[in-house]
Amino acid sequence: MTTYYRPLVQNGARRPDGAVSLAGQALWFTHAERLSRSECSSIVAAQDMPDDIRESLSHPRAPIAGLDMNRVQIMGILNATPDSFSDGGMHNSVQSACHAAEQMVAQDATILDIGGESTRPGAAFVPEDEEIARTEPLIQAIREQTQALISIDTRKASVAKAAWRAGAGLINDVSGFTFDPDLAPFCAQVGAPVCVMHMQGDPATMQDEPRYDDVLLDVYDFLDQQVQNLEVLGLRRDHIIVDPGIGFGKTEAHNLTLLRNLSLFHGLGCPILLGVSRKGFIGQIGKETRKDARAPGSIAVGLAGLAQGVQILRVHDVAETAQALRLWAAVR
Repeated sequence: MTTYYRPLVQNGARRPDGAVSLAGQALWFTHAERLSRSECSSIVAAQDMPDDIRESLSHPRAPIAGLDMNRVQIMGILNATPDSFSDGGMHNSVQSACHAAEQMVAQDATILDIGGESTRPGAAFVPEDEEIARTEPLIQAIREQTQALISIDTRKASVAKAAWRAGAGLINDVSGFTFDPDLAPFCAQVGAPVCVMHMQGDPATMQDEPRYDDVLLDVYDFLDQQVQNLEVLGLRRDHIIVDPGIGFGKTEAHNLTLLRNLSLFHGLGCPILLGVSRKGFIGQIGKETRKDARAPGSIAVGLAGLAQGVQILRVHDVAETAQALRLWAAVR
């Protein structure tokens, strides 16, 4: 029987005896919720947890592609697609995309996530050559104007290879390295940092009645197994980011369960990326039908994630998010 530990995260300069730092951050915990698939949950003291679990939860995360994982990083979304759910068609030319990238970096984005295939619910498959044509020249142009980390949002090895040659420094696979068997070996070969996301099904069908035995533990187990698989291939765990995949094959209830329990994923020993920007459940709960008017809801959920130790926020609204982070940090 697998036992899981979700740290009950707290914040404050004054810590009680026995407090344990969370992933090397200013956050800490003295207790955790012990979970399993066969028993009721219970609360245990941090000092009573297994040593290896406590170490996974507490040790500082190494830098990823030179970025400090002990401070919050903003990943700006830049889709070179005609049909992405929020910004489709906005950056179809290299000139407009480069201008958007320049703005995001000036607004404090430290990562630019470039995508050439929409992964919104119901999205159709994009052929590899078309995805490369959308992303490779854009990455080349952006690389010439900024030193920000460029991430390629793709599930295809050929696209990742072209992006890597063009100057990308992070491979972000929404399929969690389950779609293309050649992608993970390529990342291991070149030593590329990666982000492993959970998605049930594929974009075309993922929102067709998604079901789980236990969404929190099922997503954790998937990410745990994929991280181990990548390690077997030769990727170092400190080069791996994990993403629970909010909105990818999940109902509103599934999303909220994951968001309430994000601190569990620190047990994987990897930085956590949270991507909630402008998503459907934010519109539903926040009562906002306009996708580009969901910054307040997106920021609220993002800050809730940061309170649980999330290291990277993937967002459309960079300036607004950065402003909120500065105030959030000052108050805390």
